[in-house]
Amino acid sequence: MPAFSDYPIATLADVIRFENEKPFAQRYDARCVYDVFVKSAARNPDHTALTMVMTGEDEEKPRLVSYRQLLEGITRAANLFTSIGGSAPGVAYILPSLVETHFTLWGAETAGYAVPINFLLQAQNIAELIEASGATILVTLGPHPQLDIWQKALAVQALIPGLKLIRISVTDAPLPDGVIEFASALAAQDGKVLASGNSRRDDDVAAYFHTGGTTGSPKLVVHTHRNQIVAAFGAAVLYDLGETDNLTNSLPLFHVGGAISVGLSCFLAGSNVIVLSPSGMRNPLMVKNFWRIVARTRATVIGGVPTALSALLNVPVDADISSARYAVTGASMLPRAVGEKFQAMTGKKIHEIIGMTETAGVLAVDPACGESVLGSVGYRIPYTEAVVRRLGADGFLDGPCAPHEIGVLMISGPHVTPGYRDPSHNASLLRDGWLESGDLAYTDEQGRIFIAGRSKDLIIRSGHNIDPVVIESALEAHPAVALAAAVGQPDRYAGELPICYVALQPGAQVTTEELRAFAEPLIAERPAWPKQIVIIEAIPMTSVGKIFKPQLRIDAVQRVVVEEIIKALGIDDFRVDVVAGGKRGVDVTVTLRPAHSAKRSAAEAALQGYLFDCKVNTAG
Repeated sequence: MPAFSDYPIATLADVIRFENEKPFAQRYDARCVYDVFVKSAARNPDHTALTMVMTGEDEEKPRLVSYRQLLEGITRAANLFTSIGGSAPGVAYILPSLVETHFTLWGAETAGYAVPINFLLQAQNIAELIEASGATILVTLGPHPQLDIWQKALAVQALIPGLKLIRISVTDAPLPDGVIEFASALAAQDGKVLASGNSRRDDDVAAYFHTGGTTGSPKLVVHTHRNQIVAAFGAAVLYDLGETDNLTNSLPLFHVGGAISVGLSCFLAGSNVIVLSPSGMRNPLMVKNFWRIVARTRATVIGGVPTALSALLNVPVDADISSARYAVTGASMLPRAVGEKFQAMTGKKIHEIIGMTETAGVLAVDPACGESVLGSVGYRIPYTEAVVRRLGADGFLDGPCAPHEIGVLMISGPHVTPGYRDPSHNASLLRDGWLESGDLAYTDEQGRIFIAGRSKDLIIRSGHNIDPVVIESALEAHPAVALAAAVGQPDRYAGELPICYVALQPGAQVTTEELRAFAEPLIAERPAWPKQIVIIEAIPMTSVGKIFKPQLRIDAVQRVVVEEIIKALGIDDFRVDVVAGGKRGVDVTVTLRPAHSAKRSAAEAALQGYLFDCKVNTAG
């Protein structure tokens, strides 16, 4: 790795000193993402860039890809996309994590722009995202015994006339007319020189990453080449990455974290990215054999999203993991109890990272050279700004917060997106040039950033702001609890009351009364004591392991509506439909069966005064 710094970056003062010594362009002079791979391949062409672990079996020999081979694959892919799509083509892909996915992503950014798409979405959602992006090429996986990606791709092509399909084949299934086979088409391209030169750079669009869910109008975040390079550079510096590092990556390449914070950052540093199977930690063998994989690959940086670390707590360390320098986690908040147990079990310190799709995946990092502080995401990356600002009573932001004062985390810098693909989404993106993260945060006296929760996750009980993390941490400290998620349940008097959903450790048994007795003494403020504790089989998750609280909020509304109707009115034949949306965030429709039609007015009255929109119908 180039000598970015002659001293370890361990504190905010180190970050500031690092910035003041040289401008960014003198630290790292890549003008486009392709330059990153050119520079790393020139420094050490035969060094391993990718280690592809397919199964995780003890006997497996992973596929190794050198920096020379990675650069050639990217160059061939870029030339292929240009030959098919012309100048600056848009290339979408629905792919699991493969070596070919890296060729596709970085080749697309080199030729034109990439559109990474979650392959778990439905065909209609995928088609909407592709149409919104303007992409004309779709790279996908051929028929697979466990995945339905190929079927989705055909459905998407049927919805978008003229969409060109490129297939990565995994079986001998015949190739339909008009579909291009990736491997043979790639082999026919020049792997040494870009056919169209390398004109994409700086503020040109490199990619559109989707965010904000899949309902309504697609929300595509613009990434420029500068955005991604600054974010990757910042992560590489604060991770203290070099050419001797081997970093495990279990995040999918449709996710900005997998692509940039534990992807491009490693390539920029000349490190080796260990891809933990095409499906990441959703592959049970990756969890079961994780420690032996770490030992075999000599991983120096290990980890994953907090739910993955939680799963690893159930797997005894059965191998020599002395090669690991530290663990890294991000994508969602790390429960303190999970962090403490993981560190005690492995002897490895955890360093947390936070990023947003709108900041090219990296915002702040707890530096590897500094003291690990659980709960802190460390310091802003070099050449950027981050500040915690007060949220005024009128909803507008005031001045900077004092240490330990909770406010809204704001970010500025060359890693911040210039906007969304659809300009109509830009209205609330920036405030006076600052990006509002949506995170509640505070700093300590050293400038470390601590995340207190999502601003939209705050539970507001009679004007009292309750941080759900306080409730979740108390319950997760119980040995029977694997994961907890607290949300606000609508209440006619208080506005919201806390309700907490709990998933138990495998084989554990505990009652809600026992959990309540355990947790309440650990929750300092009585208003934060949960009104209900609900034990469920599994906490709902997104495809990258983040807790999906909207689903829990809907369940909380459903529970209170049913309870009010049954208890107050004695109605036993009805249907309740709760959906996200409407002016107040949630729409509720109650349908009464004919036998209870006379109680419609009473039901309407019983449901007035809640923080949701509700209507009562009579069936038939």
